[in-house]
Amino acid sequence: MTLTLEDRAAGALVGAAVGDALGGPVEGWTPEQIVERHGGRVHGIVGPWHEDWRTARPIAPYHKGDGHVTDDTLMTHALVRVYEAVRDHLDAYAVAEHLVPDLMSAPRWIPELEAHALPLQRVFLAEKWIVARIHYAHVDPREAGDGNIVNCGAAMYMAPVGIVNAGNPAGAYAEALDIAGAHQSSYGREAAGVFAAAVAAACAPGATASSVVDTALSLAKDGTRAAIAAVCEAARRHRDFESALAPLRAAVAPYDSVGPDYRAPSLGARRPSRLHAIEELPVALGMLLVADGGYETSVLGAVNYGRDCDSIATMAGALAGALGGEAVVPAAWAKQVAEASRLDLHAPAASLAAVAREVFTRDRTRRRAHESAFTALTTPR
Repeated sequence: MTLTLEDRAAGALVGAAVGDALGGPVEGWTPEQIVERHGGRVHGIVGPWHEDWRTARPIAPYHKGDGHVTDDTLMTHALVRVYEAVRDHLDAYAVAEHLVPDLMSAPRWIPELEAHALPLQRVFLAEKWIVARIHYAHVDPREAGDGNIVNCGAAMYMAPVGIVNAGNPAGAYAEALDIAGAHQSSYGREAAGVFAAAVAAACAPGATASSVVDTALSLAKDGTRAAIAAVCEAARRHRDFESALAPLRAAVAPYDSVGPDYRAPSLGARRPSRLHAIEELPVALGMLLVADGGYETSVLGAVNYGRDCDSIATMAGALAGALGGEAVVPAAWAKQVAEASRLDLHAPAASLAAVAREVFTRDRTRRRAHESAFTALTTPR
């Protein structure tokens, strides 16, 4: 069956949200701790790590688990709303003009808080930085990401950029780098570009896990490229996520600035560097290879990897979902996540696909105008 743009958009966004919800309750723990807590690997939606999640540290006050999405999905849907408003390619100024007001002035249902609240009250400090720098400090949006902690914060919600640029990874890479300039610098910004490009590549007819990785490697720079290459080389030797967990961690460790204890980062953690990479994107691509593009294995591998596994599973879910379409995302998981999070997981995808079609029409008109102008400039008289 030939997958349409709408199929792939739904697969990517629904797949990302489901991966996010599966990974949320085990975020921050090790594979060994996950086994001890759950009596084995996680194979679906589970409850909170602590039954007293309202007061247990470091979880409180968030209800992670039971199908609740985290800030990864909240930010992804927020970026979709920016595309709905602009209906064209985005840049750092679109973040300032649309995303910042959305985060700080529009209350929404926040699943982990079980309340209506401003998204700004849920997102992590690295995302609050966008508001502080742009709204309060009046920094040039293109430079607002400078000085922020370098993490996966920008990359985790860039799937919409890949969908709008479906089949055009280089365009997705460039657009995501521009958008992410308002949020991140260094390898955090680079990861945003590469992840968007990978989603765009996954949307192409005939795409495979290997072709997505090859595209990522063709565009990635510095430590990000080296980390993806190392992790994916290790991943190609495994066909199940269980055996891949330790090798993938060992492969990415030299490039990960956080260090072996995720909850006690090293003194050099999350600082700009051309030698380092975020951990999440290389591992997501590695799990995609281990699963040969399959959704469930990609996502469950990401979830059981631990550490920042909600973001890893968000990325793996988006990529596998874009490759296979919405049909590869278990319907029972999607239904439970939508109901528990009180979110329509399909509407953002349908809306974004419509925007992508409009943007393509605009691009074609602009390209033809360029061709006409260039032809006039180069035709002998």
